[in-house]
Amino acid sequence: MTQTPIPTQIQRLKKSNQLRLIYSDSQFELPAEFLRVHSPSAEVRQHGNPILVEGKANVTLIALENIGRYGLKITYDDGHDSGIYTWPYLYELCNNYNELWDSYLKKLHDENKSRHPQTQVVQIQPPKK
Repeated sequence: MTQTPIPTQIQRLKKSNQLRLIYSDSQFELPAEFLRVHSPSAEVRQHGNPILVEGKANVTLIALENIGRYGLKITYDDGHDSGIYTWPYLYELCNNYNELWDSYLKKLHDENKSRHPQTQVVQIQPPKK
């Protein structure tokens, strides 16, 4: 059984609003919005039926707390701070960023929702003849 890597360094990049995870053989930078909409909290996960988190384009990382060998707690400026990003989950997010982000954007589009707060998406249909 292969053990999930634990980052050797974790950095909050204030200017780019990203989390940098440095592993022994690679490094990744994950945007705050991506992390927020993929929060492992029960509030977001809804016991296996995850909710679609919208309006988080401007969310900011404000604090990181290492939870030992288990994972990382992230606090955001929207008050969200529940849920611990386990090391395996963070590694999964790093390695599947493009697919997960594309899937998230598609779900927003399909449900007429927006990444931007206070934005309502309206589809205009031509009149029926």
